[in-house]
Amino acid sequence: MAGNTFGKKFRVTTWGESHGSAIGVIVDGVPAGMPLSEADVQRELDRRRPGQSILTTPRRERDRVEILSGVFQGKTLGTPISMLVRNIDVDSRPYEAIKTKPRPGHADLAYWLKFGHVDYRGGGRAAARETVGRVAAGAIAKKLLAAHGIEILGHTVEAAGVAIGREVKPEEIRKNVERNPMRCADPKAAGRMKRAVLQASAEGDSTGGMVEVRALNVQPGLGEPVFDKLDAEIAHALMSVGSVKAVQIGAGCRVAQMRGSEANDSFVLRRGKIMTETNNAGGILGGISTGMPIVARIAVKPTPSITKPQRTVDIARMKEVELKLKGRFDPNICPRIVPVAEAMLALVLADHMLRAGKADPNRFK
Repeated sequence: MAGNTFGKKFRVTTWGESHGSAIGVIVDGVPAGMPLSEADVQRELDRRRPGQSILTTPRRERDRVEILSGVFQGKTLGTPISMLVRNIDVDSRPYEAIKTKPRPGHADLAYWLKFGHVDYRGGGRAAARETVGRVAAGAIAKKLLAAHGIEILGHTVEAAGVAIGREVKPEEIRKNVERNPMRCADPKAAGRMKRAVLQASAEGDSTGGMVEVRALNVQPGLGEPVFDKLDAEIAHALMSVGSVKAVQIGAGCRVAQMRGSEANDSFVLRRGKIMTETNNAGGILGGISTGMPIVARIAVKPTPSITKPQRTVDIARMKEVELKLKGRFDPNICPRIVPVAEAMLALVLADHMLRAGKADPNRFK
């Protein structure tokens, strides 16, 4: 199956299935000499792992990472870094009864139509568990970016129809996101989101939302015209995450209702630097970073696994049937997508830093 590798200079290949023995990633292109430990990666995986609250699937996975190669005496070697996470809390029994009944909203039918023979246990390769490898790789990318002063921030801005409705400051994201199960920068909005999510869950249903990611202190000049525009590759990266159905950069869809005089970001001088007065462009013009914060938002669909009865087709008998799922599901996936979205933005920026020759190995010394 093609399409498992992302990036050109900073290359990431994820592998494994949801109910297989393990899942992992190979990261190639990391400069030599960068300090890296399993603890660096584990911090990010702990943010993504299931079973953290009543708003996530009760599947209990420790998600303990093992670095198998590419690191010696606490520093990267410049060779491929291979990382593995073992699947521990696996229960495939609920999937045996529905293995010929594709679940609405999932990739089951599409995979069957394309490949014929598929791993039906927990969604196999199409499951959210695949993102373990992305987050592990993103932890390395974040470390590379941090050495150059670049910070990645993510938070839930809307869930279950409840939106923050205002622009939040970076310090609010840093302070509040890890203090509530919705990973929302506004504590009051987080409480309303949680109640709405649990209400839908009590009815056997699920909800979606919007997640925002920002990159601060990004150097200008990242991005390659014309087909490898920075915003195009960010959109590609974020759209590749399961459950993401739309990506907006900067003002996004709001520009459709604006006039040019409103949408254009005026240039101003601040401390001897050319900056923009507003940031409708989301830090990218002509596909190239301007030095302003890069801002992207993703629309996350409701978790497709719900306990309400649904209609499907039994592909073994080619007969319409009713489907009632049993298992362990996230009532809303936004909180766990936050670290995944951060990871994907970090991977794009790390790749473009290397492509532009802006990743300085001396920063690691």
